Amino acid sequence: MKNKLFAVLLASLLAFAGTASAKDEAPYTEGTVWELTLVRAKHGMVENYLKSITRTFDAVMRAAQKEGLIISYKVLLGHPGTADDFNILLMVETENMAQQDNVRERWGKIVLEAEGDADNRFNIATQRVDMREVLGIKLMREITLKP
Repeated sequence: MKNKLFAVLLASLLAFAGTASAKDEAPYTEGTVWELTLVRAKHGMVENYLKSITRTFDAVMRAAQKEGLIISYKVLLGHPGTADDFNILLMVETENMAQQDNVRERWGKIVLEAEGDADNRFNIATQRVDMREVLGIKLMREITLKP
C-alpha cells in the first residue's frame, strides 16, 4: 500500500512539475524594440510640421539606417481619436534595448550633419513649439505570440 501511495504521489509531483515549467515559459518570442513618439500637430500645422521633420528626423533616420544604428523607421499620420489624442506617430525600430545606450556617442555625428550645432537645434525646437506638442515617448518590444 505504501509503495502504491508513493508511486501515485511521485507521478502527481512529476506531472505538476512538468505543468509548472510549461507555465513559466513566456507565451511569446521577443523581437525588435520600437521607440514611439506620439505627436499632436496643432490645427493647420500638419504640413508645416511634416516638412520640418523631413529636413531633420527623416534625414537623421536615413543616415542612421545606413550606419546600421536602426533597422527601420516609419511616420504614421491619422485623425486623432479625441481632442487630446495624437495624429502623428514617429516609429524607430532597433535590434534590442542595448541600442538605446550611448546615444550621444553613437548618433552625435549624424545629428550634427542633419540638424547643425546646438544653437541651430535649439532654433528648430523653438519653431516646432508653435507646430506640435509631443504627448509622449514609449519604448516597446515587438513580440510574436506562440501558437
